Amino acid sequence: MSKEFEFSIEVVGAKLGETTAKGWTTEINKVSFCGRPAKWDIRSWNEDHTKMGKGVTLTDGEMKALYQFLAMP
Repeated sequence: MSKEFEFSIEVVGAKLGETTAKGWTTEINKVSFCGRPAKWDIRSWNEDHTKMGKGVTLTDGEMKALYQFLAMP
């Protein structure tokens, strides 16, 4: 018997852009999946955040490294 997939957006980050004509947006948020500790998450979401597309999750350390890389001149 499989456990139902659950998620909770713990920290609302930023809207990075609109991805489809249906109004889905690419966002960065801190999300907890299946009761696990929240991670930074970049993915597309529908308007009411009940459906999601494929995405990338990052730990706090990975997010810090990405930030430092993007801040380089």
